[in-house]
Amino acid sequence: MRDFLIKLSKIERRYIYLALFLALTLPLIFPPNFPQKMSPTVKSVFEFIDTLPPGSHVLLSADYDASVLPEVDPMYRAVLKHCILRGVIPIGMTLYPQGAVLALDAFKEAEEYLGARRDTDYVFLGYQAGFQAVILGIGENIKNVFPKDYFGTPIDSIPAMRGVNNYKDIALVISFSGSSVPVTWVIYAYSKYHQKVAAAVTAVSAADFYPYIQTGQFVGMLAGMKGAAEYEYAVRKIMKDEGIEKLPPAKAVKGMDANSIGHLLIMLFIIIGNLGYFAAKRRK
Repeated sequence: MRDFLIKLSKIERRYIYLALFLALTLPLIFPPNFPQKMSPTVKSVFEFIDTLPPGSHVLLSADYDASVLPEVDPMYRAVLKHCILRGVIPIGMTLYPQGAVLALDAFKEAEEYLGARRDTDYVFLGYQAGFQAVILGIGENIKNVFPKDYFGTPIDSIPAMRGVNNYKDIALVISFSGSSVPVTWVIYAYSKYHQKVAAAVTAVSAADFYPYIQTGQFVGMLAGMKGAAEYEYAVRKIMKDEGIEKLPPAKAVKGMDANSIGHLLIMLFIIIGNLGYFAAKRRK
């Protein structure tokens, strides 16, 4: 047994790299769909939306670009579908020029899989430059900032926007970002207008936002691929429970499956290496 452990600990690197390649690739092709248990910060956002009365409005700001697409985009798609499934009207917008195309694709996916109707089940306002000016402007009158939606339809002509004038008519704002934009929403929307805000951010930046959760300035937060997978898994469960047979790709869940298996394999190699080291040491 000792000789076997010593030999195993000296396995060539190329076989280790091959094993890791397979561990990261196969779950993407044949996903095991491991269950995803919601963390408290994700659960707070999910339950907030889940308990809103039908007809409520949630502002989804796609404040991200392609560089953070694998982590943040699945969050946007999952939250968007959750709103539509619960009869909550998502209002899409972005403070990033690149975010308009990415968010629009998410809305098209909701049309394909949920039969969502533009201007009735959702609204997409598109991009508006100005960051602070846009956030403050929505607090006064959203029609002054977005007189027309992304498609050129006047806001007054959109059925889903009836009665929506400012933050008083919006239940929640969620900023999806790979930068510090969610803090900007806190400073200008929460502090001045007492608007409830949540964040959906990359894993590397999540630590910067936990203080805002502790102080109650964020309702909750989706963090990284893990947060995206948790929310995506819950939304897919709702879709299955409602008898929706055609489901969208589970990109975040697949990513976490590969991530989990890859990390477990690395841990296994570390254990084997240490066992081989101590076995060789005892032989001497």
